[in-house]
Amino acid sequence: MFNNRHWVFQQDSAPANRAKSTQDWLAAREIDFIRHEDWPSSSPDLNPLDYKIWQHLEEKACSKPQPNLESLKTSLIKAAADIDMDLVRAAIDDWPRRLKACIQNHGGHFESNLMS
Repeated sequence: MFNNRHWVFQQDSAPANRAKSTQDWLAAREIDFIRHEDWPSSSPDLNPLDYKIWQHLEEKACSKPQPNLESLKTSLIKAAADIDMDLVRAAIDDWPRRLKACIQNHGGHFESNLMS
């Protein structure tokens, strides 16, 4: 999937990422990751899932009303399975530009600055 390239995972301050068990699991497997303490809080502008992938999933899975939670789950799983890797690569390729914008705004929100 990633052409044998080196990857570093980002751990934002979501409770699941902050959990000691998650941090210990990653460290025990020697997986490179940015610790949640080293990541700007409330940083959806820097997370490819937040700024690109979730939007795609929502458009696909929620294009019609879901009658119940199970239906929504099924629709999300199908939408995730159908994600084109070009979309993922484009989101990742946009990350350096977004990081620069974050630095220029001293860690503050910058999404609207990218559109101008």
